[in-house]
Amino acid sequence: METPEARVPVLLVHGIRASATMWRYQEETLRSAGYPVLAIDLPGHGQRMNETFTVPAALAAIDDGVTALGGRVLLVGLSLGGYYAVAYAAKHPARVAGLVAAGCSAVPKGVLLEGYRLLARIIHRLPDRGLWLHEGLARLLLPAAAARDVLAGGAALDVMDSGLQATSTLTPLASLAAYPGPIWLVNGALDHFRLNERRFLAACRNGTVVVVPGATHLSSLVQPERFTAILLQVTGRVSAAPPAR
Repeated sequence: METPEARVPVLLVHGIRASATMWRYQEETLRSAGYPVLAIDLPGHGQRMNETFTVPAALAAIDDGVTALGGRVLLVGLSLGGYYAVAYAAKHPARVAGLVAAGCSAVPKGVLLEGYRLLARIIHRLPDRGLWLHEGLARLLLPAAAARDVLAGGAALDVMDSGLQATSTLTPLASLAAYPGPIWLVNGALDHFRLNERRFLAACRNGTVVVVPGATHLSSLVQPERFTAILLQVTGRVSAAPPAR
Protein backbone atom coordinates (compact mmCIF):
# COMPACT_ATOMS: atom_id res chain seq x y z
CA MET A 1 0.00 0.00 0.00
CA GLU A 2 1.23 3.48 -0.88
CA THR A 3 2.26 5.59 2.12
CA PRO A 4 2.81 9.37 2.23
CA GLU A 5 6.54 8.74 2.47
CA ALA A 6 6.39 6.73 -0.78
CA ARG A 7 4.60 9.42 -2.78
CA VAL A 8 6.84 10.60 -5.56
CA PRO A 9 7.49 14.37 -5.61
CA VAL A 10 6.28 16.21 -8.70
CA LEU A 11 8.28 18.86 -10.55
CA LEU A 12 6.34 21.06 -12.99
CA VAL A 13 8.01 22.90 -15.90
CA HIS A 14 6.08 25.64 -17.73
CA GLY A 15 5.68 26.65 -21.37
CA ILE A 16 7.31 29.50 -23.24
CA ARG A 17 6.45 33.08 -22.17
CA ALA A 18 4.65 31.69 -19.11
CA SER A 19 6.04 30.88 -15.65
CA ALA A 20 5.58 28.67 -12.61
CA THR A 21 2.26 30.39 -11.84
CA MET A 22 0.57 28.58 -14.73
CA TRP A 23 0.61 25.42 -12.57
CA ARG A 24 -1.32 26.83 -9.57
CA TYR A 25 -4.33 24.55 -10.06
CA GLN A 26 -2.15 21.43 -10.38
CA GLU A 27 0.05 22.45 -7.45
CA GLU A 28 -2.92 22.93 -5.13
CA THR A 29 -4.60 19.66 -6.15
CA LEU A 30 -1.45 17.54 -5.96
CA ARG A 31 -0.46 19.02 -2.63
CA SER A 32 -3.94 18.38 -1.25
CA ALA A 33 -3.54 14.74 -2.34
CA GLY A 34 -0.34 14.49 -0.31
CA TYR A 35 2.30 14.85 -3.02
CA PRO A 36 5.32 17.12 -2.58
CA VAL A 37 5.19 19.46 -5.59
CA LEU A 38 7.26 22.31 -6.99
CA ALA A 39 6.78 24.49 -10.08
CA ILE A 40 9.93 26.21 -11.28
CA ASP A 41 10.73 29.20 -13.48
CA LEU A 42 13.02 28.59 -16.42
CA PRO A 43 15.65 31.23 -17.30
CA GLY A 44 14.12 34.26 -19.01
CA HIS A 45 10.72 33.63 -17.40
CA GLY A 46 8.86 34.62 -14.24
CA GLN A 47 11.20 35.57 -11.40
CA ARG A 48 14.18 34.80 -13.68
CA MET A 49 13.08 37.21 -16.41
CA ASN A 50 16.45 38.96 -16.52
CA GLU A 51 18.39 35.75 -17.23
CA THR A 52 19.39 34.49 -20.66
CA PHE A 53 17.64 31.36 -21.89
CA THR A 54 20.06 28.64 -23.02
CA VAL A 55 19.86 24.86 -23.12
CA PRO A 56 22.41 24.36 -20.29
CA ALA A 57 20.70 27.01 -18.12
CA ALA A 58 17.26 25.44 -18.64
CA LEU A 59 18.53 21.96 -17.78
CA ALA A 60 20.32 23.35 -14.72
CA ALA A 61 17.07 24.97 -13.53
CA ILE A 62 15.33 21.60 -13.75
CA ASP A 63 18.19 19.92 -11.95
CA ASP A 64 17.96 22.45 -9.12
CA GLY A 65 14.25 21.70 -8.83
CA VAL A 66 14.85 17.95 -8.70
CA THR A 67 17.44 18.45 -5.96
CA ALA A 68 15.04 20.67 -3.98
CA LEU A 69 12.50 17.82 -4.04
CA GLY A 70 14.93 15.20 -2.80
CA GLY A 71 16.69 14.02 -5.95
CA ARG A 72 14.05 11.88 -7.70
CA VAL A 73 10.77 13.14 -9.15
CA LEU A 74 7.91 12.67 -11.52
CA LEU A 75 8.94 15.25 -14.11
CA VAL A 76 6.09 17.09 -15.85
CA GLY A 77 6.67 19.57 -18.66
CA LEU A 78 4.29 21.36 -21.02
CA SER A 79 5.28 22.65 -24.46
CA LEU A 80 8.71 24.31 -24.03
CA GLY A 81 8.96 22.74 -20.58
CA GLY A 82 8.09 19.37 -22.08
CA TYR A 83 10.99 19.44 -24.51
CA TYR A 84 13.44 20.27 -21.72
CA ALA A 85 11.91 17.69 -19.39
CA VAL A 86 12.52 15.06 -22.10
CA ALA A 87 16.11 16.22 -22.55
CA TYR A 88 16.72 16.19 -18.79
CA ALA A 89 15.27 12.70 -18.34
CA ALA A 90 17.61 11.33 -20.99
CA LYS A 91 20.65 12.86 -19.29
CA HIS A 92 19.63 12.00 -15.69
CA PRO A 93 17.40 8.91 -15.79
CA ALA A 94 18.09 7.94 -12.17
CA ARG A 95 16.63 11.28 -11.04
CA VAL A 96 13.39 10.87 -13.01
CA ALA A 97 10.91 8.29 -11.70
CA GLY A 98 8.54 9.01 -14.56
CA LEU A 99 8.10 11.58 -17.32
CA VAL A 100 5.01 13.45 -18.47
CA ALA A 101 5.75 15.26 -21.74
CA ALA A 102 2.70 17.37 -22.59
CA GLY A 103 2.10 19.37 -25.74
CA CYS A 104 5.50 18.55 -27.23
CA SER A 105 4.95 15.67 -29.67
CA ALA A 106 6.31 17.57 -32.67
CA VAL A 107 9.95 17.66 -33.79
CA PRO A 108 11.11 21.25 -33.03
CA LYS A 109 12.68 21.90 -36.42
CA GLY A 110 11.77 22.91 -39.94
CA VAL A 111 8.79 24.92 -41.11
CA LEU A 112 6.86 24.69 -37.82
CA LEU A 113 9.65 26.14 -35.72
CA GLU A 114 10.85 28.71 -38.26
CA GLY A 115 7.29 29.95 -38.68
CA TYR A 116 7.02 30.47 -34.93
CA ARG A 117 10.36 32.29 -34.87
CA LEU A 118 9.27 34.61 -37.67
CA LEU A 119 5.98 35.34 -35.92
CA ALA A 120 7.84 36.00 -32.66
CA ARG A 121 10.11 38.56 -34.36
CA ILE A 122 7.13 40.36 -35.91
CA ILE A 123 5.26 40.51 -32.59
CA HIS A 124 8.39 41.73 -30.79
CA ARG A 125 8.51 44.76 -33.09
CA LEU A 126 5.14 46.00 -31.80
CA PRO A 127 5.31 49.12 -29.57
CA ASP A 128 4.61 47.08 -26.43
CA ARG A 129 6.66 44.09 -27.69
CA GLY A 130 3.43 42.09 -27.84
CA LEU A 131 2.21 42.48 -24.25
CA TRP A 132 -1.35 43.53 -25.21
CA LEU A 133 -1.61 40.62 -27.65
CA HIS A 134 -0.25 38.12 -25.12
CA GLU A 135 -2.64 39.21 -22.38
CA GLY A 136 -5.60 39.52 -24.74
CA LEU A 137 -5.16 36.03 -26.18
CA ALA A 138 -4.80 34.53 -22.71
CA ARG A 139 -8.09 36.08 -21.61
CA LEU A 140 -9.81 35.12 -24.88
CA LEU A 141 -8.63 31.52 -25.17
CA LEU A 142 -8.40 30.37 -21.55
CA PRO A 143 -10.90 30.01 -18.70
CA ALA A 144 -10.85 33.07 -16.44
CA ALA A 145 -9.02 31.36 -13.56
CA ALA A 146 -6.43 29.88 -15.91
CA ALA A 147 -5.84 33.26 -17.56
CA ARG A 148 -5.25 34.83 -14.14
CA ASP A 149 -2.78 32.09 -13.24
CA VAL A 150 -0.80 32.25 -16.47
CA LEU A 151 -0.61 36.06 -16.39
CA ALA A 152 0.31 36.28 -12.70
CA GLY A 153 3.98 35.53 -13.37
CA GLY A 154 4.33 38.18 -16.04
CA ALA A 155 4.97 37.81 -19.77
CA ALA A 156 8.42 36.75 -20.92
CA LEU A 157 8.33 39.03 -23.97
CA ASP A 158 12.00 38.80 -24.88
CA VAL A 159 12.56 35.06 -24.77
CA MET A 160 10.57 33.76 -27.74
CA ASP A 161 13.18 33.85 -30.49
CA SER A 162 16.13 32.81 -28.33
CA GLY A 163 14.07 30.11 -26.62
CA LEU A 164 12.87 28.65 -29.90
CA GLN A 165 16.35 28.76 -31.41
CA ALA A 166 17.79 26.93 -28.40
CA THR A 167 15.02 24.36 -28.54
CA SER A 168 15.77 23.64 -32.21
CA THR A 169 19.08 22.10 -31.08
CA LEU A 170 17.31 19.45 -28.96
CA THR A 171 16.76 15.90 -30.19
CA PRO A 172 13.59 14.74 -28.43
CA LEU A 173 13.20 11.46 -30.33
CA ALA A 174 16.70 10.34 -29.35
CA SER A 175 16.13 11.57 -25.79
CA LEU A 176 12.88 9.62 -25.46
CA ALA A 177 14.68 6.50 -26.68
CA ALA A 178 17.48 7.03 -24.16
CA TYR A 179 15.20 7.31 -21.11
CA PRO A 180 14.30 3.86 -19.73
CA GLY A 181 11.48 4.86 -17.39
CA PRO A 182 7.74 5.26 -18.02
CA ILE A 183 6.69 8.11 -20.29
CA TRP A 184 3.27 9.65 -20.79
CA LEU A 185 2.80 11.79 -23.90
CA VAL A 186 -0.17 13.97 -22.91
CA ASN A 187 -1.71 16.01 -25.71
CA GLY A 188 -4.84 18.04 -26.17
CA ALA A 189 -7.17 16.51 -28.73
CA LEU A 190 -6.96 19.75 -30.74
CA ASP A 191 -3.24 20.37 -30.23
CA HIS A 192 -1.25 21.12 -33.38
CA PHE A 193 1.84 19.90 -31.50
CA ARG A 194 0.56 16.32 -31.94
CA LEU A 195 2.05 16.40 -35.44
CA ASN A 196 4.63 13.64 -34.78
CA GLU A 197 2.80 11.86 -31.95
CA ARG A 198 3.21 8.39 -33.46
CA ARG A 199 6.94 8.89 -34.00
CA PHE A 200 7.33 10.12 -30.44
CA LEU A 201 5.46 7.13 -29.05
CA ALA A 202 7.50 4.72 -31.19
CA ALA A 203 10.70 6.25 -29.80
CA CYS A 204 9.72 5.51 -26.19
CA ARG A 205 10.80 2.28 -24.53
CA ASN A 206 7.81 2.42 -22.19
CA GLY A 207 5.43 5.02 -23.54
CA THR A 208 1.73 5.83 -23.40
CA VAL A 209 -0.26 8.45 -25.29
CA VAL A 210 -2.99 10.19 -23.32
CA VAL A 211 -5.34 12.56 -25.14
CA VAL A 212 -7.16 15.31 -23.23
CA PRO A 213 -10.64 15.68 -24.76
CA GLY A 214 -11.60 19.18 -25.82
CA ALA A 215 -8.15 20.61 -25.09
CA THR A 216 -5.94 22.67 -27.35
CA HIS A 217 -2.19 23.14 -26.93
CA LEU A 218 -2.22 24.41 -23.34
CA SER A 219 -4.15 21.41 -22.04
CA SER A 220 -3.31 21.99 -18.37
CA LEU A 221 -4.92 25.43 -18.57
CA VAL A 222 -7.78 24.76 -20.99
CA GLN A 223 -8.90 21.56 -19.25
CA PRO A 224 -7.29 21.79 -15.78
CA GLU A 225 -9.54 19.22 -14.10
CA ARG A 226 -8.99 16.58 -16.79
CA PHE A 227 -5.26 17.26 -17.01
CA THR A 228 -4.84 17.10 -13.25
CA ALA A 229 -6.83 13.86 -13.06
CA ILE A 230 -4.30 12.38 -15.47
CA LEU A 231 -1.44 13.58 -13.28
CA LEU A 232 -3.03 12.01 -10.21
CA GLN A 233 -3.33 8.68 -12.02
CA VAL A 234 0.29 8.90 -13.14
CA THR A 235 1.61 9.89 -9.72
CA GLY A 236 -0.21 6.96 -8.16
CA ARG A 237 1.31 4.52 -10.63
CA VAL A 238 4.83 5.93 -10.32
CA SER A 239 4.63 6.04 -6.52
CA ALA A 240 3.48 2.41 -6.38
CA ALA A 241 6.26 1.20 -8.69
CA PRO A 242 9.55 0.06 -7.13
CA PRO A 243 12.56 2.30 -7.89
CA ALA A 244 14.54 1.20 -10.92
CA ARG A 245 17.77 -0.58 -10.13
